[in-house]
Amino acid sequence: MRLGTRKLLDKAFSGLGLMAIALMAMALVLILTPIIWRGSKAYLFKGTIEHRRVMLEQFGRGDAKAFNRETRQAAEARAPVYRMLEEFEAEMKAMDRTVRRNYKDAYGEVEEALHVLLGPRPGKRTPVLLRQQYGQTRWDRTMVKLHEVLYATEWDYSTPGAMGVQIEKPRVDQFRGTRLEPLFDYLPAHIDEMMRPRTTFYWRFITDTSKDSHIFGGIWPEVLGTIYLTLGAMLFAVPMGVIAAVYLCEYAKEGRIISFLRICISTLAGVPSIVFGLFGLAFFLNTIHVSDSKSVLAGSLTLSLLVLPTIIRSSEEAILAVPRSYKEAAFGLGAGRWRTVLTVILPAALPGILTGIVISMGRAAGETAPIIFTAAVSVGMPLKLWETMNQPTPALPWNIYNLCTEHEAVDEIRHVQYGMVLTLVALVLLLNLAAITMRARIAKKLRG
Repeated sequence: MRLGTRKLLDKAFSGLGLMAIALMAMALVLILTPIIWRGSKAYLFKGTIEHRRVMLEQFGRGDAKAFNRETRQAAEARAPVYRMLEEFEAEMKAMDRTVRRNYKDAYGEVEEALHVLLGPRPGKRTPVLLRQQYGQTRWDRTMVKLHEVLYATEWDYSTPGAMGVQIEKPRVDQFRGTRLEPLFDYLPAHIDEMMRPRTTFYWRFITDTSKDSHIFGGIWPEVLGTIYLTLGAMLFAVPMGVIAAVYLCEYAKEGRIISFLRICISTLAGVPSIVFGLFGLAFFLNTIHVSDSKSVLAGSLTLSLLVLPTIIRSSEEAILAVPRSYKEAAFGLGAGRWRTVLTVILPAALPGILTGIVISMGRAAGETAPIIFTAAVSVGMPLKLWETMNQPTPALPWNIYNLCTEHEAVDEIRHVQYGMVLTLVALVLLLNLAAITMRARIAKKLRG
């Protein structure tokens, strides 16, 4: 090959490599930016007086004297709203039955929307559900609910042959000339005084338990469950994977059986994770009964099988990369095979082995399918360490999916969904960073 052609090819490959790196960086930015931006709103947001009420009454945190003073100020701003409602109710009683029937449904919608916005009316019976005992705790949701009070959603079918179009009409038009008409001007003008928004840094989102299916509170049970499952999987997978790699590299004689085993390991690495979940349910729970029902132990065992092929293959490559002279020098000094493996080969291969552990740890932390059948539940309390043997746990991957697809108030808890995603990404990065730091220190120590 001519020198000019070789240089041209070198430049082409270098350009393609730089382009691939740039594309990967752009993809990471596009993926992580919305996660970081929207996930941060679970920790930093404008909290209303209702948020401070929840913190004081449900979690015992806050200045009671300052809160009572603020409550009185908010109550003064809300008093005209409740007075207008009472006046309109009295006005309705004096109306003709037919006229009253026309107002009844529209007024019920307004009253319900105000209940969601501000919480229960004073003097009314306290609702059973926790979410109905408080108004909107976040300013962004407050503005959404205020819009629902001011505007009614209807369908317009006036265009012949076309599907209905959703339109919004001001509710004030339904109450022209009544005692309720001033309400629709008063609410937007005094919403700040009624809700008293304040910038809030809710760092305890990661350490609080959830209340009323994540309507209030934090995600500590999910975080702790993910840590239990990830570390439990590594506890089972790392020893088995390293021992298997040592056997295949140092003790096994090459032949058809060993070749078949290597093919099986490579095949297992590509098996869909849902298959491992079904196997964990059938084997660990229904056959050998490691626990009576779902448990962290069963989930950890299932995840360990999922990441085991990756650990075996990466450990094999790391062991094979150790210079042969190391082994020959150890044998020359009289060391046996096992002592050579334990004191020479494994320490030299440890950085490469840790690389496989890092990759496997990230995968185990983010997997959803294997724990659906073996470990995960939608709602639960933080587990003690000894409870992991026979109790299921919430976990970030499963709860992210569950909150995004099956929660009845999915739009109300978008901040929780993105907050969980951000926390999961950060948790995986921290676990990987700890393993990478350990690998770097070991590699530095081995270099002397």
